[in-house]
Amino acid sequence: MALRSALINVMTAAARRAARSLLRDFGEVEQLQVSMKGPADFVSAADRRAEDTIRTELKKARPGYGFLLEERGVEEGVDTSNRWLIDPLDGTTNFLHGIPHFSISIALERDSRLFAGVIYDPIRDEMFWAEHGAGAYVNETRLRVAARQHIEDAVVVTGIPHRGRGGKEGYLRQLHAMMETVSGVRRFGSAALDLAWVAAGRFDGYWEQGLKPWDLAAGIVLVREAGGIASEVGGGAAMLASGSILCANPVLHGKFVDVFRRAGASA
Repeated sequence: MALRSALINVMTAAARRAARSLLRDFGEVEQLQVSMKGPADFVSAADRRAEDTIRTELKKARPGYGFLLEERGVEEGVDTSNRWLIDPLDGTTNFLHGIPHFSISIALERDSRLFAGVIYDPIRDEMFWAEHGAGAYVNETRLRVAARQHIEDAVVVTGIPHRGRGGKEGYLRQLHAMMETVSGVRRFGSAALDLAWVAAGRFDGYWEQGLKPWDLAAGIVLVREAGGIASEVGGGAAMLASGSILCANPVLHGKFVDVFRRAGASA
């Protein structure tokens, strides 16, 4: 059995508590009070309740830590070394359309480095978790990225820029380059779960741009602890700042970077 640290126990408990209300709201999705915060980017009462629950639970367990929250923004803590990055409902559009594919994402940044991450899929009851130097797991099972070596056999997942978001021309060049190279491309609608599934070896790679730090932070920890590489699409290391992500196993990652560069589609 995997031995979870006190930190991971705190994070998973917060995710499970928030998931209770999410699942209740998902069962009554048509009655949710929804407000618009941007083109094709909706936030629901369920989203706000889940964030409040996570914040309360984490603040109770680690009262000095700061926060970067999707809804509330930045909250400074007296402990300047530790900061939580929280996405209470990743896959909001899926959620609001009754599509059972969404997640809760909680990461801890310690001394400006990503240190621990939890991604919870309440529909499948899959708790993905990882801590620096301790490996990555789903529930009690150790995770490793897929061992596939040949790019033409790879199945990759992506996120498509939606209405109101720029970068569509560049993304279409990337998509075309991948479609001409790999076995298949998928689009599921939850960046956090896309990253978790790469860590679990279900997808061979993932790329997307225009994301926020809370979309990426926990998943980056998972991918790295599962033996994978996470970078910007062009190979850089400033994923949280740029919102650009490309991850895969060490062999395929370099091949994906080359595909985008040859197509003039890296960024």
